[in-house]
Amino acid sequence: MIPKQQAMLLLKFVVVWFGLMGLSARADNSDPLVDKREAQSWLKKIQSAGQKLNYSGTFIYQQANQVRTSRITHVVDGKNELEKLEILDGKPREYFRNNDEITWYMPESRTVLIEKRYTPDFFPAMLAANSSDLAEHYELRRGEGGRVAGYDCQAVTLEPKDNLRYGYRLWAEKNSGLLLRAQIVNERNEVIEQITFAQVAIGGIDKGSVKPSFPNTSGWHVENSAITQVNQSGWSVKAVPAGFKKMHELKRLVSDTPANSAAGGVPAQHEVSQIVFSDGLAAISVFVEPGSQSRTEGSMQQGAMNIVGKRQGDFWLTIVGEVPATAIRQVTNSIEFKPK
Repeated sequence: MIPKQQAMLLLKFVVVWFGLMGLSARADNSDPLVDKREAQSWLKKIQSAGQKLNYSGTFIYQQANQVRTSRITHVVDGKNELEKLEILDGKPREYFRNNDEITWYMPESRTVLIEKRYTPDFFPAMLAANSSDLAEHYELRRGEGGRVAGYDCQAVTLEPKDNLRYGYRLWAEKNSGLLLRAQIVNERNEVIEQITFAQVAIGGIDKGSVKPSFPNTSGWHVENSAITQVNQSGWSVKAVPAGFKKMHELKRLVSDTPANSAAGGVPAQHEVSQIVFSDGLAAISVFVEPGSQSRTEGSMQQGAMNIVGKRQGDFWLTIVGEVPATAIRQVTNSIEFKPK
């Protein structure tokens, strides 16, 4: 016979043990479809918040051993979307956007560059695809909560279904859905690139704060970037990773460096074509220009960015993408040119 006291202790142990086992089973058997739907809902909220909310803050961008600090202010004024981005490290730079018109201010050279926006938005408005499209190529999961820049956040993870893209971890502010931190991770689950707010205010942003810091640019050199969209340049990529769609095909005039210009004259210009592909998170660009300059073929990686430079016929190609080297090589080896 087991003494009554020992029997009670054994009963308590059994109750606790099976209770814990039940909790474990419920956690392990959580419905992946429900988890996926909740993650998709958060991605929609993140996408909307970056474009429609008013916010201002300082964020830190870490890419390999490089760290850069920037300040962004975003205001929606009626139908107008205004954004100001200040680069706080290195040479001063300021970006001002009014809808799709972008003005870059470079005070050390007293230069203003004006161009039309075709490339994806900056952080935190970095999502360009709807969540159902992303779910075709990433496993979407709702992660644990956390705190970023003093705000309670909900985490969402996107794990790639192939080896041609990286994984992502996103942290969104729980009330507004504004993206406060984004990490890119490699196949070993190591963080290779990160953008995170160190300080941010959400809502209550005065639209007067979204003005260029250089109201008087009299005497500055103003350059209008001649960017045009084209339908068919003759260049094509036959093996773009699944899920990557062609977003734009652009042509622009680029000034040569002084070393390649006529002595004492105005720098010459040459045409550069750019084909942009994206899966809604990552982007791959193929740049094509005349191959007259002496360059060395090769590849390099900086954080999540892989770059390849190669000569193809009479042209020089530069392939750049926030994707693994395998994807960049696949794209590079499948580029074709068929004159019209």
